[in-house]
Amino acid sequence: MRAGFFTLLALQAASAVLAAPTTTEEEQLANLAQLAFDQSKAELEDQTVTKRSGTCSWSNIKIRREWGSLSSTQKKSYIAAVKCLQSKPARTPSSVAPGAKTRFDDFVATHINQTMAIHYTGNFLSWHRYYVWMYEKALQEECGYTGTQPYWDWAKTAITGLENSPIFDGSDTSLSGNGAFIPNQGDIILGASSGLPPIYLPPGSGGGCVTSGPFKDMKVNLGPAALDAPGGVVVTNPDGPLAYNPRCLSRSLTDEVNKKYSNVTAILNLLLKSKTINDFQMTMQGVPGSGNIGVHGGGHYSLGGDPGRDVYTSPGDPVFYLHHSQIDRMWWTWQMLSPSSRIYSDSAIFGTNTFMNMPPSADTTLDDIIEFGYAASPPLRIGDLLTTLDGPFCYVYL
Repeated sequence: MRAGFFTLLALQAASAVLAAPTTTEEEQLANLAQLAFDQSKAELEDQTVTKRSGTCSWSNIKIRREWGSLSSTQKKSYIAAVKCLQSKPARTPSSVAPGAKTRFDDFVATHINQTMAIHYTGNFLSWHRYYVWMYEKALQEECGYTGTQPYWDWAKTAITGLENSPIFDGSDTSLSGNGAFIPNQGDIILGASSGLPPIYLPPGSGGGCVTSGPFKDMKVNLGPAALDAPGGVVVTNPDGPLAYNPRCLSRSLTDEVNKKYSNVTAILNLLLKSKTINDFQMTMQGVPGSGNIGVHGGGHYSLGGDPGRDVYTSPGDPVFYLHHSQIDRMWWTWQMLSPSSRIYSDSAIFGTNTFMNMPPSADTTLDDIIEFGYAASPPLRIGDLLTTLDGPFCYVYL
């Protein structure tokens, strides 16, 4: 168990961030990110901290960066690696997922298969942390990528607008732009089928096939499983979500959703008002019935389209991994504000092993195993995935 000295410093620094009267919200958020970075460095350089493996040090730390901060060469290298993964044959047997044709699809298939056991559960954050890291590792080891997994800072696009972002501007250094505009679409309606008060979201500024950028000719092979479509319709593939169903990648970029649910105020509230891991992960995902879809839902529904609005097959859009790298960045930042309780204690996780505990299931424990089927290996304990500074990991965010 680590000492609490650096935790105390982090909490004092966080209090100072809040107390600064002339600091804008953007500056507060930047200060918290820097605080998490500095805290991570202090932890690795503190020789009194007992670590599980000790293989991660500040001399070999990897840094994940925001997409817009990468050079054109770095962006093109990442894009090429994703396309490489999409060109390699799947490892998932056709008997398991007939529609999985590529290595990229392997990751989509395992997300489909585990969706109801990795959302609104005690392993939501740890499962997706390991998942994105395994994807990053596949890009590196199977496709020669030498960089790290970039992230999508929703706070930036909430200000600039999605189509003005280097992620979505449709250039050859983007992850492709919007889908073709489809007029007269109805709202996206969430929650009505579950008996909860419905949430109405605008349909966005696209709706059709992506028309520009490196992924404009990409095919989505799996799903849909539960695609929220305009007009309150939920679309499914009648042959099942794992069947082969090639179609274009579609998007409907929706600034209104980004600005409402994933803006700088929402992020600061998540980081500074969440006192427990349950507060944090529920606020992030959106408390059902509250009318708020959280920053997690905000990112997915800002992207829109197919598979962006499908909780099962959403990894079929390459932007998924930038979105969930940002999710992980938020968790990392929050953890580093109080590592002793948020990483190195039994209270670091909370929840059960099924979606909103339906059907009722056992509490998630640090000894529970996370695995990814044919997509990646090896399986690991949740307890080994709680810090980006140990276990299989050695990375921070900047």
